[in-house]
Amino acid sequence: MVFKRRNPRSYFRTFVEALWPRGGWTRAFHYVKHRIRRLPDRPDRIARGVGAGVFVSFTPFFGLHFISAAISAWIVRGNVLAALLGTFFGNPLTFPIIAVSSMKFGHWILGTEFDESQHATIFGKFVGASEDLRHNFTAMFTDDTAHWTNLYNFWNEIFLPYLVGGFLPGIVAGVVAYYLSEPVIAAYQKHRRKRLKERFEKLKAKLHARAEQVAEKSLAGKSSSGKL
Repeated sequence: MVFKRRNPRSYFRTFVEALWPRGGWTRAFHYVKHRIRRLPDRPDRIARGVGAGVFVSFTPFFGLHFISAAISAWIVRGNVLAALLGTFFGNPLTFPIIAVSSMKFGHWILGTEFDESQHATIFGKFVGASEDLRHNFTAMFTDDTAHWTNLYNFWNEIFLPYLVGGFLPGIVAGVVAYYLSEPVIAAYQKHRRKRLKERFEKLKAKLHARAEQVAEKSLAGKSSSGKL
């Protein structure tokens, strides 16, 4: 394999680097910013893609954020790659804040509450739902009865409030990301075009000067041969 690592990473190392990149989140942020600015597309399309990616970061579709971002970018006619990079807004540092605030806002909108009587924590609700999924999967091949209580509680207390509560903040954050990134990308592309033009003019002048030198040497050689 051409792109296979010489020293494969362990699962533990992959997990650690997902939480904290090797160069830190500051370096990762600058890398994503640099990649977004250099995308070969119109500033408005790139900005719409970034906004779509930021919006998706407020949804509870974990594991499907890339797919959701691509679909959202297609809907708003934005750059798909910019949308994928925009999902970086949701990371291990921001997800706890996004999740808790979205669920609280969602419960307030729906008029529901987080039941602490069973699986008191958010993590516990995830564990309970995964237990029901595992049990129900094995129940399809045995005589066991399917259990839906934990999945029902997870839907009503985690997923639905998260989805409802994250929708409006996600739209606001996406719109803000669009209006902040569009002028920055436009200015960067204008500066980059100017710099490339200056490099082209310098290269053109250098080639012209070299051609003149070659022509002068050729004329000098012809004049010296004519005297002889």
